[in-house]
Amino acid sequence: MPDGLLLSMRGIDKRFTGIPALTQASLEVAAGEVHALIGQNGAGKSTLIKVLTGYYRRDGGEVLFQDTPFEVTSPQRAQASGISTIYQEINLVPMRSLTENICLRREKRRFGLLDWSAMHDDAERLLSRFGIKLDVRRPLMEFSTATQQMVAIARAIGFSARLVIMDEPTSSLDEQEVQVLFKVIRQLKAEGVSVVYVSHKLDELYEVCDRVTIMRDGRTVRTAAMAEIEKLELVSAMLGRDVSKAQGHATAFRKPARDAGGETVLTATSLATRQAVHDVSFALQRGEIASFAGLLGAGRTETARVVFGADRPRAGSMSLSGEPYSPTHPRDAIDAGLGFVTEDRKLEGIVPEMSVAENLTLALLPRISPYGIVKEERQREIVERFIKELAIKCSSPDQKIRELSGGNQQKVLLARWLAMNPDILILDEPTRGIDVGAKGEIQRLIRSLADSGIAVLMISSELEEVTEGADRVFVLRDGRTVAELTDDAITDDNILAAMAQGHITHEETRP
Repeated sequence: MPDGLLLSMRGIDKRFTGIPALTQASLEVAAGEVHALIGQNGAGKSTLIKVLTGYYRRDGGEVLFQDTPFEVTSPQRAQASGISTIYQEINLVPMRSLTENICLRREKRRFGLLDWSAMHDDAERLLSRFGIKLDVRRPLMEFSTATQQMVAIARAIGFSARLVIMDEPTSSLDEQEVQVLFKVIRQLKAEGVSVVYVSHKLDELYEVCDRVTIMRDGRTVRTAAMAEIEKLELVSAMLGRDVSKAQGHATAFRKPARDAGGETVLTATSLATRQAVHDVSFALQRGEIASFAGLLGAGRTETARVVFGADRPRAGSMSLSGEPYSPTHPRDAIDAGLGFVTEDRKLEGIVPEMSVAENLTLALLPRISPYGIVKEERQREIVERFIKELAIKCSSPDQKIRELSGGNQQKVLLARWLAMNPDILILDEPTRGIDVGAKGEIQRLIRSLADSGIAVLMISSELEEVTEGADRVFVLRDGRTVAELTDDAITDDNILAAMAQGHITHEETRP
């Protein structure tokens, strides 16, 4: 146990309608320490953080912050007391400037008026710590997701916090931006600021964290120094079972023997949009997992949106089973047999206040609602079937989807499209922000969908998912297809070379 504890949470209990979410949970963070907090979705990490920051009121236990009993009634009060939280879903004001977002709730005034000059300087100073130089007067919505994430971090640092909580801070960042973030975290540590780092990316934990607290089923099951615990032990503690069989394989994907030259169901040639997509070509076969690989800004999601009719191309063509295909709206794509699980499940996927049943059958409603009246018996039958088949953990089909863990929310979104019997399923970052156990379940499910004859187009930023899961890989760079890889050519070296240089060595590249 390190000396100089900044935060001590012991014996924390929290119940919702009598159901325990936290049971005797604990978390202790030393001053100037980077402390990892990990566990499966539903393990209690978010609930523990929300208890600390005043979003929830605890039912038992004690919290000490800077050696003083600590209890606040809102995240704003927690922030004013020295605890800043940066959530995975960016919680800023898109139409306001970078300065206004960074200085929100700590505006500088002079003679009773806003001191814009001082605030602009402050915003520029905070962003410069990330090596970012931007026009801070421009609206936040004009910048990329990665830049918005950096602005959120700069805002938190601006409150002179003693403890900064980062929830999946690298989910929207490329490798270079991740290293910049790690540099800032090390600066904070050197200044005596503590960081609670929540992430499912184990490599990041070993690179930047000093200690780790592991949670499972609402309990703290282990705390250890990062140098004293191996990855396999971390996973075993999170899952509560022996995972030694997983050693040597990073994902749950298993490639079956595959016949080359299957039926081509979708072809895209020289697709281009006004901005991110410039010359993308690819083909998708029935019963295969094809993957888009590429760095941030490569045009992967933007291409998927064109295929699904969410955006219109300015050039290029597509064909579906040999026939011309040019959707002008997602409804056209759905009618043609496509489904699309988007990257941001909370913004573009789930409807938080609706039930599991309502979310699951959202796309299917026109088919089970003759004359505008939902056939509730048919709806219930479909929902119960997919809850069982996908092992969706919920108290009932009527439970609000926002109450489910991220992994189970993702399963509901998959079930939404499976209920439509699609021929093609587009999955954009299907395991992003979910725990190791749920990630394995979804990876196995994706493989089984392809084996059943569905053509799967998977976008993933995790190289292991691409190399171990895909039957074919299209590498995108700067909005262009620069390589097509199959079979033994799907390697880390080839993919990385294509991403960095626009070509690979010693292997055939197509197109």
